Amino acid sequence: MYSLTVNDHVMIAHSLPDEFFGPAQGMHGATLTVEATFSRAELDEHAVVLDIGQAMDFLDQALTPLRYANLDEHPDFAGTLSTTEATAQYIGQKLADSLSDRPDVGITVTLTENPRAKVAYTVPGRP
Repeated sequence: MYSLTVNDHVMIAHSLPDEFFGPAQGMHGATLTVEATFSRAELDEHAVVLDIGQAMDFLDQALTPLRYANLDEHPDFAGTLSTTEATAQYIGQKLADSLSDRPDVGITVTLTENPRAKVAYTVPGRP
């Protein structure tokens, strides 16, 4: 199995209005470090998992709608809590949409919320 990881970050605002989240219930900002890992069992005809520049472009396109956004007002998060896990899933699905013609490429998104906590989401049904 081969993998390629590219990274970026995104600054968001949101609230998590449930007692479960303690002080994070109120509006707050977060800077999330984002890693997108693309994997495949065999290299393509160019001996790569994916072109690095293309992978970086796909990640940038997935993050652009989130940059400096209040996720409480973002239409794609309507009716859901914008947890780090939900945000990872959103980014993963955007990347999957960009790679819909490449189902052989697996996608895992890892978000680091702080130096001690990170979450990962692997897009289902992809190697």
